Amino acid sequence: MDIRENLAQIGEELRKELACTDALQALEALRVKVLGKKGSLTALLRGMSQLSPEERPKAGQIINEAREKLTALLDDKQKELALKAKEARLQAEAIDVTEPRDVPAIGAEHPMNLVLSEVLDCFTSMGFSVVEGPEIELDLYNFELLNVPKNHPARDAQDTFYIDDNVVLRSQTSPVQARTMLSHKPPIRIVCPGRVFRADEVDATHSPVFHQIEGLVIDRDVTMADLKGTLDAFAKRLYGQDIEVRFRPSFFPFTEPSAEVDLTCFNCHGKGCRVCKGTGWIEVLGCGMVNPKVLEMCGIDSSVYSGFAFGIGVERITMLRYGIRDMRLLYEGDMRFLKQFRR
Repeated sequence: MDIRENLAQIGEELRKELACTDALQALEALRVKVLGKKGSLTALLRGMSQLSPEERPKAGQIINEAREKLTALLDDKQKELALKAKEARLQAEAIDVTEPRDVPAIGAEHPMNLVLSEVLDCFTSMGFSVVEGPEIELDLYNFELLNVPKNHPARDAQDTFYIDDNVVLRSQTSPVQARTMLSHKPPIRIVCPGRVFRADEVDATHSPVFHQIEGLVIDRDVTMADLKGTLDAFAKRLYGQDIEVRFRPSFFPFTEPSAEVDLTCFNCHGKGCRVCKGTGWIEVLGCGMVNPKVLEMCGIDSSVYSGFAFGIGVERITMLRYGIRDMRLLYEGDMRFLKQFRR
């Protein structure tokens, strides 16, 4: 039997076996059987040593052509089997998107974020810009430029976290106001939301980490009446049109004169209840006219410009808004609590 007959027989046997092959592993075994080191085609190549030198080139060409055809047959079968395997896998992994499933639990926006967004919307609608600053602050901005020099007795009441003698965790967001006054010329109208730190014990109404929104307005002829009108608009936006604002004298180094601001109780509307302890009023924030000394230290002429400032505790107004009695509930991430505020 000559080489052509042998090759024809190998090709015919391969086609028959390919027709019966339905697995990639079996196909690989068949490839080895034909093209491997001990395969039938390799045996023909070894048999060429018995041919004369004149016959070998022609025989080699015939065998190589046959190898290409056999390899093509094996490759086509491999593609066919791979496609079938992929289709079978996809079929096994198919998902019925119409099959009913339990509705996944959906989170809710945090009540503090709800209130913060509403407060910021209120002030931005009145022309305020939102400005933020660093939580790790220099003593200069946190105290000295706010009329609280070193050894000032007010520092004892702050219970500040000191990193070193000149670096602190900010105890209020007022440093952002000082930075703004130093870098911008009046008129200035900003609110500064952010996280602040004080060495308080954790209980129902205190936390060493909490949030503030402080506001600052600097311009010509700014008066206490402007401050009252601004806070009155804020209170009515947040708690309703029947809310009234009351100012009580107080003291803050940053402002002079200073005041504490009370609102009529949102629960009883001034009649007296357990929430307001029978007074009809609830203390909400501190405010006042910016101390002229602060203006001068920040490079603003106090004979030309005046201004007011206020500070609002986000946790406090959130608790008042929703009737929450324990501040710790705001930090625990309990879905049973948070889902009550889902819009």
